[in-house]
Amino acid sequence: MDTYVITLGGFGALVLLTAWLPMVLRQLPLSLPICCVAIGAGLSLIPGIGEFSPRPEHHLRLIEKVSEFVVIISLMGAGLKLDRRVGWKSWMVTWRLLAIAMPLTILALGFLASHLLGLGIAASLLIAAALAPTDPVLASDVQVGPPSEGEEDEMRFGLTSEAGLNDGLAFPFVNLAIAFAASSGLNAAGWTEWVGLSLVWKILAGVAVGAAIGRGFGWLTFHLPNRARLSRTGDGFVALGITCLTYAAVEAVHGYGFIGVFVAALAMRWSDQGHDYHHALHGSAEAFERLAMMILLVGFGLALGGGLLRDLTWAGAAFACLVIFVVRPLCGWVSLVGHDQPFAERAVISVFGIRGLGTIYYLAFALGHARFEGAGLLWSTAGLTILLSIVLHGVSVSPVLGFLDRRSGRDTESAQLDLPLASRRAE
Repeated sequence: MDTYVITLGGFGALVLLTAWLPMVLRQLPLSLPICCVAIGAGLSLIPGIGEFSPRPEHHLRLIEKVSEFVVIISLMGAGLKLDRRVGWKSWMVTWRLLAIAMPLTILALGFLASHLLGLGIAASLLIAAALAPTDPVLASDVQVGPPSEGEEDEMRFGLTSEAGLNDGLAFPFVNLAIAFAASSGLNAAGWTEWVGLSLVWKILAGVAVGAAIGRGFGWLTFHLPNRARLSRTGDGFVALGITCLTYAAVEAVHGYGFIGVFVAALAMRWSDQGHDYHHALHGSAEAFERLAMMILLVGFGLALGGGLLRDLTWAGAAFACLVIFVVRPLCGWVSLVGHDQPFAERAVISVFGIRGLGTIYYLAFALGHARFEGAGLLWSTAGLTILLSIVLHGVSVSPVLGFLDRRSGRDTESAQLDLPLASRRAE
């Protein structure tokens, strides 16, 4: 059969599964990402299909661009559903996670990569920076609900806002790893350039340009004369256009597009917070994100079946387990010490720092810009870490959040779905 016909049929099946699977999985200890990876791994076993498995060493550019697109769509969706305005106290959990947990995670993972995996400074810094951020794509099950629905408890808000910002904030350290790989060290001028450009200018440009574009589109959408308002279209796919334009504009001035997209989404959200059109924008962003995520995760499953883990060592497996079970939980917990929050909710924020598609993007980006030692080991170790996170977090998140929601008296979907069937009927 023609390859095009097979591809077309497979894409159609994915589109249908995108709509159907989330409904079917609601009451099961499974998540959509787990099913997508399983589908991809299963397809890799079929004779003739395994040869289409994406191999990082041959498809770096494709992997980079596809993962980049999924992440920016996810960042737009995350920003559009946050009801809480930015503030020092109201976002305190977020600032703690960004300023304390993330640098500590990078330091800890860099140390482990150097001493456990035997990697040099450039490769150690790269895998540490790539695995440090909480993924905005795979963390949807631990994020806040749609706009204006009130599901913004501190757990969900902290993980959503952290995921929205720390993907972009990992970029300076990835750029530093690239600089080390390219020159085996930095002189005073190199450090000055890194601080001035990668650490200061690119972050500030992302925030400023993203905020300006978000406010501008907010005015066009909600405050123009009635006939010309974008909100009158009712078309939620406007979110896709805003995402792409924002990312392109921020990158054009050499800022971090990831930060710009999330900030633009926040600015849009605050333009007319009670308007129903926010639901259409968020719904479309979420649909695009889910479809793109499924395609990428099926590809990830194909890559697993095609030998992504072939360079994995026992040290790499130990490293992956330490990332999931020790480093992120410990660093997250330390960052929240002294914060007025229940023990259980602090534990959830610390443990559910999901690793995911942002890691794939950063590895593909860095390996496309410089030569790193042990590239195969980097991919295999990161691949196992992502797989562990998808499976373990995907299985545990709904029961854990449902239990905490019921105990706290929150009337959320998690609380209702995790109730026994007899209890739900009685209600």
